[in-house]
Amino acid sequence: MKAYAMTDRGRKRQINQDAVYYSTFPVGNIPNLFVVADGMGGHQAGDFASKYTIDNLVRLIEAAEGNNPITILNDSIRQVNGMLLERASEDEKLAGMGTTLVAACVMGSVLCVANVGDSRLYVIQDEIRQITRDHSLVEELIQRGEMERGSEAYHEHKNIITRAIGARSGVFADFFEVTLEEGDTVLMCSDGLSNMVPDDTIREIVAGREDLKAAAEDLIEEANNNGGRDNIAVVLFRPNVDEVKEW
Repeated sequence: MKAYAMTDRGRKRQINQDAVYYSTFPVGNIPNLFVVADGMGGHQAGDFASKYTIDNLVRLIEAAEGNNPITILNDSIRQVNGMLLERASEDEKLAGMGTTLVAACVMGSVLCVANVGDSRLYVIQDEIRQITRDHSLVEELIQRGEMERGSEAYHEHKNIITRAIGARSGVFADFFEVTLEEGDTVLMCSDGLSNMVPDDTIREIVAGREDLKAAAEDLIEEANNNGGRDNIAVVLFRPNVDEVKEW
């Protein structure tokens, strides 16, 4: 399996509140793990939230029992949400902090995805497919038929998210399972990329590229060339789906 991850502060922000993690080797009973977190909050609070969440999520997964990746991810996400809430209650400088979270692992040809917030996971080959669904006000309005995607109101309110780690107790993730095909590339990113680079351009940059590091660098460069209004997080990986493991 090939993988690469990087973040960038962007052109407008003073602090990088995005964080990433990846391991192509087992993390506890999960055979691999990929994570993106986009923090939010006051000065340094968002930075703390994203890194704290990833560090403790990995630790919880390492200690988890059982072999079902969805159960492990679900339990670990619920626990880390409570831990972040408790940490915020202990320090007024961290009050109100939170973070998006996308976590994924590959078991053979099956991609398991957990999502909280508006960071995204795509599967890219001849087409680009957004697998996650944003937990955002505009997405809820679109689903109810009350807003048109790409409209002026859509762009004005796109950054209002409706679910985040650390926002309230009892947060839960949405889960997705995708059957991968040989040659698929998985992209996980914060909205600093997805808001700045159209999906078709993302596909053009990523599809067929052997060098994932170069692809990640080109994605970030494109986001910055288009304004770089937010921090940018990118995780790219290309599984070998012939390495089948049952679960």
